[in-house]
Amino acid sequence: MKKFFRNIWRYKALIIMALPGAIWMIFFFYIPVFANVVAFKDFHIDPDGFLASLTNSPWVGFKNFEFLFSSGAAFDITRNTVLYNVGFITLNLIISIAFAIIMSELRNKKLVKVYQTMSLLPYFLSWVVISYFVYAFLAPGNKGIFNQMIMHNGGMPVNWYQEPKYWVFIILFIGVWKGIGYNSIIYFATVMGINPTYYEAAMVDGATKWQQIKNITIPQVVPLMTILTILAVGNIFRADFGLFYNVPRQSGALTPVTQVLDTYIYNGLANTGDLGMATAAALYQSVVGFILLMITNFFARRLDSDSALF
Repeated sequence: MKKFFRNIWRYKALIIMALPGAIWMIFFFYIPVFANVVAFKDFHIDPDGFLASLTNSPWVGFKNFEFLFSSGAAFDITRNTVLYNVGFITLNLIISIAFAIIMSELRNKKLVKVYQTMSLLPYFLSWVVISYFVYAFLAPGNKGIFNQMIMHNGGMPVNWYQEPKYWVFIILFIGVWKGIGYNSIIYFATVMGINPTYYEAAMVDGATKWQQIKNITIPQVVPLMTILTILAVGNIFRADFGLFYNVPRQSGALTPVTQVLDTYIYNGLANTGDLGMATAAALYQSVVGFILLMITNFFARRLDSDSALF
């Protein structure tokens, strides 16, 4: 016990610096976890406040979770959520690393700053704004830019918002395009932090640029790639609500390929106002994401302990 208090006194400056963040985490992350009990109750708002609502709402067990699986579209919604996230994880990983390596190879630093700034701009645009940009390209008839190009070359206009077969590629492209600048920043910083003596030794041995990237750059980035992939797998049951809700413009014809768990939950909550159901869905996503994160980290640790989270 004396050693414990001695260590507290020894590191008091660091503890004081970390205290505001720790208090913030406790109040806004750990205490709200107890509210997950709402997922197991038929929650009703009580005039006396949240605690009274929580106490007076009857216990219903796992009945709220039935909402997610009672619909005939439950399999399609889960499949869409998982497969889209697998696509985003894969494409973001490959394209972000490639973009970071290309930026690191440019010798004109002013151009690097220009390209990075341009790639970051979409990240700061809201999905509402981007949905209008997309609509400008895909508007039906002769109003959309793509249809004008098709008609100019003698083709027939496409009603994009009534054709589900195109939207898997459209959603993936827009999602990757919006995030490429932000996702590549950390890889770019890692690549720029690699010891230049490795490249100098490789050049002395006659290694080409591709051989340097293959044998030096990529191996140095692999631990970071693994950690970020593990964290991304933990969110594989969560989708970007703004992307899937705003960009397809709520077209009913696109529902089979654009509806994911988040939009399904939102629509259910908007129609029923059932907070217990919404909490159950969020808890389901969190639990499954945590399990997948632990499984992915286990295999990463077996393959390379230095690349695992813990």
